[in-house]
Amino acid sequence: MARPQHPPWGPAAVLVCLLGLGRAIEIPMDPTIQNELSQPPTITKQSVKDHIVDPRDNILIECEAKGNPAPTFHWTRNSRFFNVAKDPRVSMRRRSGTLVIDFRSGGRPEEYEGEYQCFARNKFGTALSNRIRLQVSKSPLWPKENLDPVVVQEGAPLTLQCNPPPGLPSPVIFWMSSAMEPIAQDKRVSQGHNGDLYFSNVMAQDMQTDYSCNARFHFTHTIQQKNPFTLKVLTNHPYNDSSLRNHPDMYSARGVAERTPSFMYPQGTASSQMVLRGTDLLLECIASGVPTPDIAWYKKGGDLPSDKAKFENFNKALRIASVSEEDSGEYFCLASNKMGSTRHTISVRVKAAPYWLDEPQNLILAPGEDGRLVCRASGNPKPTVQWMVNGEPLQSAPPNPNREVAGDTIIFRDTQISSRAVYQCNTSNEHGYLLANAFVSVLDVPPRMLSPRNQLIRVILYNRTRLDCPFFGSPIPTLRWFKNGQGSNLDGGNYHVYENGSLEIRMIRKEDQGIYTCVATNILGKAENQVRLEVKDPTRIFRMPEDQVVKRGTTVQLECRVKHDPSLKLTVSWLKDDEPLYIGNRMKREDDSLTIFGVAERDQGSYTCFASTELDQDLAKAYLTVLADQTTPTNRLAALPKGRPDRPRDLELTDLAERSVRLTWIPGDDNNSPITDYVVQFEEDQFQPGVWHDHSKFPGSVNSAVLQLSPYVNYQFRVIAVNEVGSSHPSLPSERYRTSGAPPESNPSDVKGEGTRKNNMEITWTPMNATSAFGPNLRYIVKWRRRETRETWNNVTVWGSRYVVGQTPVYVPYEIRVQAENDFGKGPEPDTIIGYSGEDYPRAAPTDVKIRVLNSTAIGLQWNRVYSDTVQGQLREYRAYYWRESSLLKSLWVSQKRQQASFPGDRLRGVVSRLFPYSNYKLEMVVVNGRGDGPRSETKEFTTPEGVPSAPRRFRVRQPNPEVINLEWDHPEHPNGILIGYTLRYVPFNGTKVGKQIVENFSPNQTKFTVQRADPVSRYRFTLSARTQVGSGEAVTEESPASPNEAYTNNQADIATQGWFIGLMCAIALLVLILLIVCFIKRSRGGKYPVREKKDLPLGPEDPKEEDGSFDYSDEDNKPLQGSQTSLDGTIKQQESDDSLVDYGEGGEGQFNEDGSFIGQYTVRKDKDETEGNESSEATSPVNAIYSLA
Repeated sequence: MARPQHPPWGPAAVLVCLLGLGRAIEIPMDPTIQNELSQPPTITKQSVKDHIVDPRDNILIECEAKGNPAPTFHWTRNSRFFNVAKDPRVSMRRRSGTLVIDFRSGGRPEEYEGEYQCFARNKFGTALSNRIRLQVSKSPLWPKENLDPVVVQEGAPLTLQCNPPPGLPSPVIFWMSSAMEPIAQDKRVSQGHNGDLYFSNVMAQDMQTDYSCNARFHFTHTIQQKNPFTLKVLTNHPYNDSSLRNHPDMYSARGVAERTPSFMYPQGTASSQMVLRGTDLLLECIASGVPTPDIAWYKKGGDLPSDKAKFENFNKALRIASVSEEDSGEYFCLASNKMGSTRHTISVRVKAAPYWLDEPQNLILAPGEDGRLVCRASGNPKPTVQWMVNGEPLQSAPPNPNREVAGDTIIFRDTQISSRAVYQCNTSNEHGYLLANAFVSVLDVPPRMLSPRNQLIRVILYNRTRLDCPFFGSPIPTLRWFKNGQGSNLDGGNYHVYENGSLEIRMIRKEDQGIYTCVATNILGKAENQVRLEVKDPTRIFRMPEDQVVKRGTTVQLECRVKHDPSLKLTVSWLKDDEPLYIGNRMKREDDSLTIFGVAERDQGSYTCFASTELDQDLAKAYLTVLADQTTPTNRLAALPKGRPDRPRDLELTDLAERSVRLTWIPGDDNNSPITDYVVQFEEDQFQPGVWHDHSKFPGSVNSAVLQLSPYVNYQFRVIAVNEVGSSHPSLPSERYRTSGAPPESNPSDVKGEGTRKNNMEITWTPMNATSAFGPNLRYIVKWRRRETRETWNNVTVWGSRYVVGQTPVYVPYEIRVQAENDFGKGPEPDTIIGYSGEDYPRAAPTDVKIRVLNSTAIGLQWNRVYSDTVQGQLREYRAYYWRESSLLKSLWVSQKRQQASFPGDRLRGVVSRLFPYSNYKLEMVVVNGRGDGPRSETKEFTTPEGVPSAPRRFRVRQPNPEVINLEWDHPEHPNGILIGYTLRYVPFNGTKVGKQIVENFSPNQTKFTVQRADPVSRYRFTLSARTQVGSGEAVTEESPASPNEAYTNNQADIATQGWFIGLMCAIALLVLILLIVCFIKRSRGGKYPVREKKDLPLGPEDPKEEDGSFDYSDEDNKPLQGSQTSLDGTIKQQESDDSLVDYGEGGEGQFNEDGSFIGQYTVRKDKDETEGNESSEATSPVNAIYSLA
C-alpha cells in the first residue's frame, strides 16, 4: 500500500486532552509556528540539587531554557543576586544560563561553595531552576598516629576501628595488610557498614598478618592507608601445633571456652532506624560468640519481602531495596550457636521526601476558556505547598480576579491574554523539596493547515490508505471531511476519522477516487486543504514463465506478460536464483519475455520475473533444467527440484448471502509438487484487526468454495496453498464483506464465581469472539442469587469479562448465569453455574491430637475433624507444624527451624516422616483453606527413639611410607543416639584379586588407626561405619592410594620379560659390534699421504693422483708442518709415526668446525716427545679407532 511521506511534524501534530476544567493545546513542532507563537520560558536542563565537583576541574553549573522570545538568565547565590560580570573567573555561556567558573588563572574552588538558583525570564514570565547546592569534593589526609599492638585473648571478640577522615563524598572503605593483600573475610571476620573490622572470636592464626584500613576517594581516585594494627593473641597452645590443626572441634582443642552469642553491633537488645522512601534500607547485626554464631533475620507480624530483600556480608546485613511505607515495622536478627541464642530488635520507620502525585503541567488555553493547575504531592511528614508566580510568592503578586487558589490547585476562569505567566509550585518537608514550573499561555490563533496544499495520493485498488490533514488553532478547531466538495461529513462505514484528523479508507474501490477536502473551524475562522485521491489498477503477471527442460545448446524463451495501470511506469526485471540477472550477449530481454541462446549448464536455475511500478509489484518464478546428454527424462517432475507452491492470486467473492459467500481464486505454480490442500483464512476488523484465523480447508483439486459465515462480521479472506514440501505465502487479501447482524446463538464459556476477599465474589468468563458476537455492542447480562435462599435474581449488564459482587457472607454458594446480548437481541438461556463467595481464615483448630511413635524417624498422627462451619471456606488440608526442640545428646546443637507436613482433604490421620532420631520435638496442627491457616492447636511434645548414626565425616586414608597406612575420621554429623563404637572392614586387592576381609572394632572416642601392610604390592579398600545400640549406620568407603614406586617396579618387571624388548637389545648389541669392526679396519688402513708439489696447482680431473685420494697440505708460508721434514724432491714426508685422529682428538689444541669436520691438522701439533712416543700408527687399539671415527 502506497502512502505519501509525512511532513516532519508527523501525522499527529495536534494532541487534544481534557485537563480539569479546560482543554490543553500542544504546540506543533513546525518551526514556523514555533517562531510565530509567543511562549513563556521553560527550564530544559539543570544541574542536580547536590552538585559535587572535582576541585581540579573548572566548575559548570548548568541551566538551559526555551521560550519565545528567547529568555535571558540571571543567578542568585545564597538567596542574593549573583553578579556574574563582576567576577573575572565567572562567565555565562552564550544563549544559555550555564555558569562556567575558570580556575586556570588561579583561585580556590572552595570560595564558590553555596546554594545557586537560575532564573530564566522573557516578557511573558520567569521560570526557576532547583536550588543547586554546590560543594567541592574533599579527600583529607589520614591523621598520623602510632598504634600499639592489640593484645587479645584467643576466643575473645575484637573490633578494629577505622575512623576514616570525613570526605565528600564519603570514601569507600576496605581492609588490607601492609603488604597490600586483601584481608580474607568470612562469617567470623568481616567488615561492618561503618568500616570497622569485627572479629566474632579471635584465633591464633589472626596474628599472621597485620590489618590496615584503606579509604578510596571517588573524585581524586586516591587511596589513603591507615597505619596497620598488629595483633598479639594470648593462647594456650602454639598455632603450629600439628596435633590440633585438623581437630574437629578447634575451639575446645585449643582450650577456648565456648560462649553464647552477644551483639557487637548494634549494642543492646533494641534500636531504631529511619529510612527515606525509595532508598535502600540496610540493617546490620554483628555478633560475637564461640563457636561463631549464625545470623537469621525476621520481621514481626509478616514475612520479609522476598522480591526486594537480599542478605549481605555472610547474613550479617539485610538490604531491602527501594523501601516503601509497608516496609515499616519491627525487624529482629537472631544470633545463635550451639551454646544458645540472642536477638536484637530494630524498629524501622519509613519517612518520605515529597514525591509527585500530580505534577503541574503547562496550560495553553484560548481566550475565555477555563483551566486549572494542580500541584499534588505526598510525603511523610505531609509536605506543605507554596505557590509562586514568576519567582515571587503568590501572596505578594498583583491580584487577579480570574485566578482562584484552592490549596494545591489554581483555577483559572475566563482567561485573557494578560493571564500569561509562569507559576512555580514548591512542596517541601523536613526531608527535601520539589520545585515545578508550569506556564499559563493564552493563544488566540485562527485555524491553519500544516501540510502542503493539494497533495496527490495514488493508491492501488482494494488496499487501505489514510489521508492526513494536520492542523492547528486556538481554540482547538473541529475538523470535517468532504468528498468532491459536496455531501455529508465522511465518517463511518468504509471511512474512519482519527482524533488527529486523519481520514482512513479501509478498502479502496474505484468509486473512492476523487478530491477530498478537510475543513478546520473555530470561532476565529476556518481553514481547508484538499487531497486528490487516484485509484490505480494492480500490477499482475497474467502469463507467467513456465518450468522447462531443455537440451544444452538450444534456445529457450521464458514468457512474462504483465497487466498494469497504464498511467504508471512499469519496470520488468529478471532474477536468477534470487540474484539480479546479468544480461549477456547470449540473452535478449524484451518487454514480455526473456530469450537465452545456446543454453549451457550454468544457465540452469530458477528465474524470477519481477514486475513493479512505483505503487506495487508482482513476481512469478520458473525453473530451467539443462540436460547434459541427448535423452529426455520420462518423468519431467522427477528430474525437477521440488519447492513450496506459489501463492494463489486474484481472489474474488461471488454469490453473496446472509450467512455464506463463494470464494474463487487462481492457483499459483505448484513448483513440481502437486498441491494437496488449500487453507482459507479470515480476518475481521472489530475485535482483533490484523489477526488471521483459519476458516476452512479444501482439497487441492478445487479453486472455488462456498464459505459459511457468522452474522455481523466484516470478513476479509486469503488463501494458502499446501504441498508435500510446505505452505505457500498467503495470497493477497480479498475485498471485505460484512454480513448482517442477528442475536447471539451462544453464551460465554468458562463462567466462574470465586471470592478474592472474604466479603466478595468475582464472576468471570471467557469473552466471545467476533464470529460469535453476531451484532454490534456485544454485552453480557450477569445474574446471581444465594443458592440456599432461592431469593430473586440480581442482575447487571457488563461490557467486559468480569464483575465483582460485594458485601457477601463468607463462603456461601451462589447460582450464576451469564447471557450474551447485542443490539439485535439476547442469546439463548444460559446454564446455571455454582460459585462461592470469598473465604475467611478458619476459626477452629483440630482437637484431640494424638501422637504414636512408629520408629526413630516417623510418627503417626490422629485428630478429630473440625466442624464444617468453622472452616469458613473450602477445606484444603490439615497441616502439622513441627520443629526439633533439642537433641537428647546434651552437647549437640540443633536447628529449631519449623517444618510442615500436609494432609490434603478431609482426613483424620497421617504420618510425619524424615525426623531426626533421639530428639525432642514439638508439634502443632492447623486447618488450611483457600485463604490460609487457622488457629494453632495445643502444642504436643514427643521424643524419637535412638537410631543408627550417619556416616563418619572426613574419612581420610594416607600412606606416609610403603609399610603403613594411616586412617583418620571425624564423628558423624548426626549421631542419632549414643555412639558405642566404630566398625572398620578392610580387604587387600590387586587388580581383580581380592584378599581376606579383616574387621576391627573401635571405641567411640577413637578416630585414628594405623594398618601395617603385609603385602607391599596390593592396595586396600576400607569401609567405616559408626554404631549405636540400634546398630551400624551408613558406611563410608575409601581406598588406599597407589604407590608410584610399586607401579614403576611392576612396569619394569613387565618390560624385562617382553619378547620385543629382548629382540631390540640383541639388535642394538649386534650393530655396536659391527661398528667396532668397521672402525678397526678403517684405522688399520691408514697410510702416508702424498702431497702436491705446489699448493696453487689445482687438482684437475686429469690428475692421476685423484684416483688414489692423495691431498696437498701446506701453510700460508709454504713451509712444512711442525714435526715433518722436507725431502729432496720438495715433498713433505711423514715421520716414523703417522698422525692419527686420536693425536688431535685427545690433545688440547684439536678443534672441530661448526659442521663437525676436523680441523686439527691446521693447528699446532703436540710436542715432539709426545709424538715420538707413538711410533706406529698400525698399533692402534679398537678404542682409538672409535675416537678416530668420531
